[in-house]
Amino acid sequence: MSETAFATISGDCADAGWVAVGRSNGNFMRLAYAEEFARELDEIDDRTALEQAIRQLSRRLGFDHFALTLEPRAAETSSPELLLHDYPDEWAKVYTGFELSGRDPVRRACDHSFTGFAWEWIDRLVPLTRGDRQMLAVGQECGIGDGYTVPRHLPGMARGSCSFVVRPGKTLPHNSLGIAELTGALALTCALRFSGMRRQPIDAKLSDRQRECLLWVARGKTASETAIILGISTETVVQHLKMARERYEVHCKQALILSALFDGVIGFADVFRLTEVHQR
Repeated sequence: MSETAFATISGDCADAGWVAVGRSNGNFMRLAYAEEFARELDEIDDRTALEQAIRQLSRRLGFDHFALTLEPRAAETSSPELLLHDYPDEWAKVYTGFELSGRDPVRRACDHSFTGFAWEWIDRLVPLTRGDRQMLAVGQECGIGDGYTVPRHLPGMARGSCSFVVRPGKTLPHNSLGIAELTGALALTCALRFSGMRRQPIDAKLSDRQRECLLWVARGKTASETAIILGISTETVVQHLKMARERYEVHCKQALILSALFDGVIGFADVFRLTEVHQR
């Protein structure tokens, strides 16, 4: 039984319990959609199948349109930008014809949020110019109403977003936004898998001891301080760092740290969280 049916029964019978049951049933149904979508993504390896899956999911969640974009961050990659959507043709022609992506306030807002956001909240993330408001108004005229966008950022690899949109005059299905957040991230992960933008894992270039020395140096410790922490001589620390630089073919500490961060040999959280603790 649908949520609308439950609400009708509630109005007729004045029984709030029916509403609670209906909402609970609706939540279970949306979770089931998400689980089905996640299983389906395991079998998807091309853009056509992914586009069809997202379109079906968006309708089930109460949205009318979707758009997924994924673009490479690394300059050396030859992978093109990936764009999947079922927006109205009129809006697609306006958006691409006038090259609006560089001026899109939704796109700008993605760079200021770690989590999904409704478009009605954009002005809390970025300032809206008169041109931005005109652009959103043109979108309304072309069949694009309110939306919810899930941004994702992978430093050095790719940036992307997955938006779920309703037609003008229709209320955003707020009960579905949590599921949209989850499934949007899953869709972007799937797109990354077959886009060619994902960097293949490499063998660690550093030994465990070289990594330990570099990690403490990245946290702001000197070679002598690192030696005390690790219980080895200062000369040994210096030698480990020298070998680490040689393995990465770099000539300074800063370049070594950046190279190791980029490869995932050390993590930003490991470096900066400990730095903050020691500064207190």
